[in-house]
Order: sequence, then C-alpha cells, then structure tokens
Amino acid sequence: MMATTTLLLEHMTKQLRTPTIAQNYESLAREAEERNLSYEEYLLALLDLEVKTREENLKQRRLKQATFPVHKTLDAYDFSLMPSLNRNRFLTLGQGDFVEKKENIIFLGNSGTGKSHLATGIGIEMIQNGYKVKFITASELVEELLMAKEEHKLNALEKKWLKLDVIIIDELGYVPFSKVGSELLFQFFSSRYERGSVIITTNLEFSEWTSLFGDDKMTAALLDRLTHRSHIHLLNGESYRFRQSMKQNEGG
Repeated sequence: MMATTTLLLEHMTKQLRTPTIAQNYESLAREAEERNLSYEEYLLALLDLEVKTREENLKQRRLKQATFPVHKTLDAYDFSLMPSLNRNRFLTLGQGDFVEKKENIIFLGNSGTGKSHLATGIGIEMIQNGYKVKFITASELVEELLMAKEEHKLNALEKKWLKLDVIIIDELGYVPFSKVGSELLFQFFSSRYERGSVIITTNLEFSEWTSLFGDDKMTAALLDRLTHRSHIHLLNGESYRFRQSMKQNEGG
C-alpha cells in the first residue's frame, strides 16, 4: 500500500511539475508529525517551500539571462570614495519605480569611476525585485542591430527588447560607430522612448555626443528623448578604481 502511494505521489508531482514537493514531502511529513502540526499547516509548509524555490530559480535564470560580465552588487560599491553619491538613492532605484514610470538612468563620468559597477548593482537589485534586465555594451548592441538589419529582422529584435523591463547599455562613447550603426542606435532609443527604460553609462558629456552620432539634429533629438525623464548621475574626479586600489594598499 505504502509503495503504491509513493509511486502515485511521484507520478502526480511529476505531472504537476512540483519537484520541490516531490523531494521534500516525506521529510516535512515527519517534521509535521514531530511538531504535531495540522494537515493544513503541513500543506502550507510544503507549498511555501515549492513557491520559494521557484522564485529563487526564476531569479537565478534572470541573472543568467541578464549576461552581466561581472557580478557586482551595490553593497560592494564603496560610496565613501564617491561622497557625492547617495547609497540609499541607488537602493531605491533598484526597487524599480523608475521602470514603472518609463524613466531612464544615465551615468556620466571618467573611466574608472564605477559607472558600470553601479549600473550592474542596480540591475541585480532589480532582478531580486522581480524585473527582467539585460546588460550589453553599446558596441555589442550596434553589432546586433546591424546584423538584424542585414537579415531584415529589426522589428522582431525590437519586440524582443521591449519584453525586457530595463536594458543596461554600457560604455556608450568608448567605440565610434558607422553612420548606419549610429542611425540604428538612434532608432533603438527612440523605440524605447516612453515604452521601456534604459540605463546608460558613458564617458562623454552631452555636448560631445555629436561626435558619436555625427549629426547635430539627430543628437539633439536623441538627448531630448533620453533626458526627458531621466535620473542623471555625474561621476567625475579621480578614478574610483584607482582610489579603491590605493585604499586597499593602505589597509595592507
């Protein structure tokens, strides 16, 4: 009788796709018996474990799909080296309210000031809060757009990107684009305007963006759209990486 029950439970949990229940129903049943729990309390504990495991697995999948080159959290950023930045402000941004409002975040600053770290940290925080995030460098994005144009798949690519809550576009301005590449990137930003959020890191001041896009009017129109509803953070001064390195050396 017991063997039949076990076989049926294995079959049903497989059919219902509840692997965590399958793995834990026996041990939780023994625990429930020892603690004199009611049937309802046992069932609740079992279902709670299944739900929490699914939520954690979903977060791990989204972290993987986000393709962060390095896993850097906001907690790992030393805000004492950049006193102009407010740690709590970034934790608030990580809760995703700006995504609901279709706003953007732009980090401007010299190389090594921690722009990518902060963008990644916000992205990871957002995944923990249930959002879909993608990290890509500006040059990789342009390559993808050029390939999609060549294969007549720009509309399909745009739909794919719009399924994401926020796209982190790293290192805008580090690599120059071709005229077609610049136009496609402009179209990409335009298509997300008031439809989806972006986080941009760049080493170029807004006045220098024309050198990247090559057209005054197009650049002005792009900046107007990007900055219309944006949180803009300036990270200037000495390299964050250099100061962090010096601080570690002093500590040693």
